[in-house]
Order: sequence, then C-alpha cells, then structure tokens
Amino acid sequence: MGKVGFENSMSLDGYVAGPNDNPDNGLGDGGEALFEWYASGDVDFPLPGTDMVFKISRASADFLKAGWGNIGAMVAGRRMFDIAHAWAGNPPGGGPTFIVTHNPPQEWVYEGSPYTFVTDGVESAIRQAQEVAGDKDVSLASASILKQALKAGLVDEILIDLAPVLLGGGVRLFEDFGTAPLQLEQIANIKGIGVTHLKYRVVK
Repeated sequence: MGKVGFENSMSLDGYVAGPNDNPDNGLGDGGEALFEWYASGDVDFPLPGTDMVFKISRASADFLKAGWGNIGAMVAGRRMFDIAHAWAGNPPGGGPTFIVTHNPPQEWVYEGSPYTFVTDGVESAIRQAQEVAGDKDVSLASASILKQALKAGLVDEILIDLAPVLLGGGVRLFEDFGTAPLQLEQIANIKGIGVTHLKYRVVK
C-alpha cells in the first residue's frame, strides 16, 4: 500500500489561498503569487491527467517527478471541487478522484464519471482511494481534507511548496487539526526557483 500525502503551495505566513476565494476567484485575492514558481524555470513539467505544462527549475522537476508520477488516487473536498469547476472533468493526477460531500452534484453522478462522491466522511474516502490506488500513493488535495485526515491520524507525509510571499489573510492551512503538538520529521529541503520544497513525515 502506498502513502497518504498532501502537497500544496503555501505562503510564508501560512495561507494556501488569498481572501475571498470562490468559484469566480479560485485562488482568492493575491493567491496567484503562490504559484508563480510554476512558470519560473526552463524545464517542461506536465501535470498528469491534464494538458497543462509547467515551466519550473531543474531542481524542482527532479524532486517532484517521482511523487507526482506515483499518485494513484486523489481525495478532495466539495468546496475545492466547486471552486475548481470540477476541473472540467479532468482532475489533476489523472487517476480516480474521491470527493467528500453531503450532497453529490447529480450532473457528475453517472457510469464512468471521473468522480466518486463519498457521503460518509474522509476516513471512508481515504480507505476507498487506497483500495483503488494499490501500491501507489493517495493525494489529499484540499486544506479541509488535510485537517480532517490529520485528526484521524491518516496522513503519512506533508509536502509544502513554500512561496516567498506574505498574503496576510485567506485560507490558513494549519489550524484546527486536532491534538497539538503534532511531531514531524523533515525528510527533504529542496531550493527551486521561487519556491522551497519542504517535505515531512508525520510521526505516529
């Protein structure tokens, strides 16, 4: 069985989106600064499951390619699903995608849909994702899902792509995640262009 991990760009003051994030303003006010490193280098780096190609540094590409290539399934929350406009039916990663929600959107509930809607909580969603991922990893794709998974003790690794920006407000990543402190072991510190990749193992 693979690992359950989370990766996201985060500002130095701890935000993964700016204020006022919504379906018409997906990254929030100023949130695009978190992802400027996606176009800061000269190495083509395709995003699996999509036609997007980032231009990042060699250091970032060499570090990320193994992890991004080993994602077998993704778990996200309904709010992220809505803000991303369902990724137009092409979820990043290209694998099975499980959406935790109380109200599945019926337009996406059909045979062959790229999404499985899970109504009985994040633990069930992660369990189902692990079953289909097999030896590959499960990616947790939103801040709310990370917090719930941390509370449930289900997270193995956390990768922060630290952007050199202070947003001053917005969606804060690390708050209300259960019993604190939570011990982490740093397993990587990679300097790219416009980003520092910080990877941790969750000590259990």
